Amino acid sequence: MSTKDELLKLFESNKGKFLSGGEIAEKLQISRTAIWKAVESLRAEGYSIEAVKSQGYSLSPDTDIVSSQGVKKYLKKDLDITVMEEVASTNTVVKELAMAGEREGKTVIANSQTGGKGRMGRKFFSPRNSGVYISVLLRPDAMLPERALKITTMAAVAASRAIEEVTGKEALIKWVNDIFVEDRKVVGILTEASMSMESGHLEFAVLGIGFNVYEPEGGFPEELKTIAGALLSEKMPDAKNRIAAAFLNHFFEIYDDVEHLHYEEYYKEKSLVLGKDVDVLAASGTRRAKVLDITEDCNLVVCYDDGSKTVLSSGEVRIRPILKK
Repeated sequence: MSTKDELLKLFESNKGKFLSGGEIAEKLQISRTAIWKAVESLRAEGYSIEAVKSQGYSLSPDTDIVSSQGVKKYLKKDLDITVMEEVASTNTVVKELAMAGEREGKTVIANSQTGGKGRMGRKFFSPRNSGVYISVLLRPDAMLPERALKITTMAAVAASRAIEEVTGKEALIKWVNDIFVEDRKVVGILTEASMSMESGHLEFAVLGIGFNVYEPEGGFPEELKTIAGALLSEKMPDAKNRIAAAFLNHFFEIYDDVEHLHYEEYYKEKSLVLGKDVDVLAASGTRRAKVLDITEDCNLVVCYDDGSKTVLSSGEVRIRPILKK
């Protein structure tokens, strides 16, 4: 770990407190000059670090920059986390690590993505400084490809719980992979998997999730203005680190003990589509339907306008607006 990383770890665990130069030098076994250089480097990255003569240095408690050190101080599980300023796609980065033999739990978090991935080949808007974009490597034991949907629904439950824990706002799940707060989409989830041709099971899965923490500078693009929203309207100290850690805590709590936690009940309870009239979007076209139920596997039971019923294990639905009389 570099001097800068060691210093940031120390600051994060003492946020708002002044640490003298001598105290820092003794703890990290570095010189005063090395401390000054590391502080200047952190300031250049946007960290607000106050320096007061005879008191030392202090990282402002109002700082809200995602970092591995900042996330780890809230984590319940020991995870290998890498934070990057900008990537094309965190999912792509983690897939490359997976193919190189990286272990389960490796997590990559980015401050921005230039080619963020959404479902159905769409792009996921990932501007700098407004969100948190996370990908996690999973190597589930003997999981069949069709069960990969469970990873997405686990993540949806974890995201909903994390949002409510950190912001206090109700977070609802739009089947299968979107989270809405105050009628706006604030989270998107994309799970990508690699199958072993020999066993027919998943070799690995990459769970990608993006949180819109704040509205981007200049607002959302025109095509997203009526859909997308942000979790917070004002800056909250350490919000990004807390949201990332809360999500990872809740996700691995479910993932590590999925057979006993019955998370599906929460998924159903938080459903945004249950009982609603929807359009079912498929390659063959759009069909009108009503959502009747959500199964134990988090599949969607729908009844089409012609009276036929079916169970959807994948796909996409769009809630139809209520027509005013």
